[in-house]
Amino acid sequence: MAQPTGIHARRAALKLLDAVLRRGETLEQATPGALRDVRDANDKALARAIAGETLRWLTDLDALIDSATKQRVPDDAKPRTVLRMMLAQALRLETPPHAVIATCLPLLAGGPRRLAHGVFSTLMKREATLPEVPTLPERVRERWGDMADAVAPGLVLPPEVDLHIKHAADTAQWQAKLGGESLASAHVRVPRGTAVEKLEGYADGAWWVQDLAAMLPSALLGAGEERNALDLCAAPGGKTMALAANGWKVTALDLSKRRLDVLKDNLKRTGLKASPVRADALEWEPKHHFDAILLDAPCTATGTCRRHPDVLHRIGTRQIAEMVELQRALVERAAGWLKPGGVLVYAVCSLERQEGEEQAAWIDAELGLEPVAVESGELPGDLEPTSQGWLRTHPGMLADKGGLDGFFIARWRKP
Repeated sequence: MAQPTGIHARRAALKLLDAVLRRGETLEQATPGALRDVRDANDKALARAIAGETLRWLTDLDALIDSATKQRVPDDAKPRTVLRMMLAQALRLETPPHAVIATCLPLLAGGPRRLAHGVFSTLMKREATLPEVPTLPERVRERWGDMADAVAPGLVLPPEVDLHIKHAADTAQWQAKLGGESLASAHVRVPRGTAVEKLEGYADGAWWVQDLAAMLPSALLGAGEERNALDLCAAPGGKTMALAANGWKVTALDLSKRRLDVLKDNLKRTGLKASPVRADALEWEPKHHFDAILLDAPCTATGTCRRHPDVLHRIGTRQIAEMVELQRALVERAAGWLKPGGVLVYAVCSLERQEGEEQAAWIDAELGLEPVAVESGELPGDLEPTSQGWLRTHPGMLADKGGLDGFFIARWRKP
């Protein structure tokens, strides 16, 4: 019997969800294997969309499922995952219920198929709906506190695409050419789903893709004026290119050969100059000290939850503790490589206090560096520094304009 059109995408989506929820993989890690047998580009995109929306609204989808079952279906049971997918398609992707049934029930067999059909049909007859904003998982709410309610409105939709314009003076010109919206100097935002490789200026290296929040750490180092900067953990290169475009002589350090190759390709496309170095930052020793160091440290990346909703369900106290230990080791080494008067910017794309505010307090107390407060005039739009002179962004900020990733950023000078 011929399989229903679209079942390959649903099977791939189920594999993605299984990898994230049972094995703790990232969506990025899981994608090559899960989509290996999917040939059609539209099916690949659909599989990613189903998995992404399921993860984005998982808590609310589970609440609907539980409202329609007498006995709770176990979290790791295949029927629950398939039901989550079915509801995500019907309620978020506007897939007709008959198409959902035709393409998802074949993923189950026997009794589970009847269970899924019955629960889904019951909820459709009730005209079930999702809340206006996603409900975050309880353990996330416990960690983020009041910030969780502020973050949630920024997670309703996947993000649009931010472009970092190579020459800030050309921002208005590229905004007009690309038909996007500019929220800051050197920034243009275009609609999600845009094929960036086909946009004007891509081949010429006039811009690169970089979230608005990710543009801020390098901007806080100011103009380079041919001074020496180290971009620690540099690949895939967005911050390296930003520093080079702003007049810094950049050493770009990263351990991953694959990611450094991407950085080199980006430098070649944009015509910007930097010195890529493949090395472990915990073992490497520089030949000279630096006027500025940008440490965009490895982290749990929970601040990227609007584009990577898997982090809402994978990250826990163990991963956070591991990152905190690594971050402190990197900061200690970076502090030793600064010239007197040199500036360190520490950044993480994390919403965890342990990786952000608590790390900054530790640096203040332990490393003998002088805090350099972030000023309102250095920031775009309605963004404001904290009372401590740090910067905290999250997806709920600028939500009416498409939001931005969650970052913590702070700055110090070596006496």
